[in-house]
Amino acid sequence: MNRWLLAGLFGAALTTPTIAIHAQEVGSVDTAFQWLGPNHKIVVEAFDDPKIGGVTCYVSRSKTGGIKGGLGLAEETSDASIACRQVGPINVKEKLKNGEEVFTESRSLLFKKMRVVRFLDQPRNTLVYLVYSDKLIDGSPKNSLSAVAMMPWGNQPPKTTP
Repeated sequence: MNRWLLAGLFGAALTTPTIAIHAQEVGSVDTAFQWLGPNHKIVVEAFDDPKIGGVTCYVSRSKTGGIKGGLGLAEETSDASIACRQVGPINVKEKLKNGEEVFTESRSLLFKKMRVVRFLDQPRNTLVYLVYSDKLIDGSPKNSLSAVAMMPWGNQPPKTTP
């Protein structure tokens, strides 16, 4: 591959804006014992959609242990799962863009990220969330999907404020 193309891709990766949302860890389970460093595990985290009040997404992902994992040098696998739920009245705070990134997390030292993007299925009044991982050169087709039907909460209809 042309080195100028690689330099351009590298520059774009460094200047791409990232969402400053932090997930809250809900819990984790160990999957493999490691003699040195932390054990391999599956971590469950929760984050709220930044543009839609009343929706929380739960992501489970693998986390490498051992010496590399403990130092933050391991490249994590592309395995992740997502489940999003309505947890209160739906309140759309801003105009939505299909395929908009709502969460991102680094999965390696430099070039791999786990991303969550949102789509609006207007005919069904449903929000669709997709989690996947990408890499600067070679991404992964592994993905998981969750959908949230925008339903009234209590006696209130969904509130849309575009």
